[in-house]
Amino acid sequence: MRALISIALVWLFGSLALAHAQEAAPYEAGVHYVELTAPAPTQNADKIEVAELFWYGCGHCFSLEPIIGEWKKTLPEDAYFRPVPAFFGGVWNTHGQLYYTLESLDKLDETHQAVFQAIHNEKKRLATQDEIIEFLEPHGIGEKEFKRAWSSMGVRGKMAQAERLSKAYRATGVPTLIVNGKYRIEAAMAGGFEDMLKVAEYLVERERQSN
Repeated sequence: MRALISIALVWLFGSLALAHAQEAAPYEAGVHYVELTAPAPTQNADKIEVAELFWYGCGHCFSLEPIIGEWKKTLPEDAYFRPVPAFFGGVWNTHGQLYYTLESLDKLDETHQAVFQAIHNEKKRLATQDEIIEFLEPHGIGEKEFKRAWSSMGVRGKMAQAERLSKAYRATGVPTLIVNGKYRIEAAMAGGFEDMLKVAEYLVERERQSN
């Protein structure tokens, strides 16, 4: 009888310990996210950064965009969201340059979604300057204004910075989330788009508690 009670107690305490561990740490490094060996730089050291490495031509990024657009509004005051276009060569770089050109023209808020829509719903590649200029004309951006921003030092500098970040994140695909330059979250590891955001929330809170 005593042996049965002992076994029951061992099982009970073991189950409670397991439940407590799962409650304390629902996500694990190497399982749900990757902890970077060398942290990547962030824009604001006083706040927690959630960066999204993305590409306009990525169908998954297009699907995630409206979800993450609402989610980023729920971030605490000491955290912020930062889109980072991926620079993996070819048209990826062209689209990254387009992103920073629109940002420099202060037209990103009204054109960011439109670029995604044009590529994925209207089947426009936006792979050349001529295609981009034609696309942007209805948005009030003229050819001269566009070309001046496109080749500006400011845009070139941000492109170089984003290219360095793409390497520092050690990402091989998009969309990818990076929390505070330390943790990389991929959909395949997290379990899907919604789960990526849950893991990000967990890591943001972890960073808050460690500060």
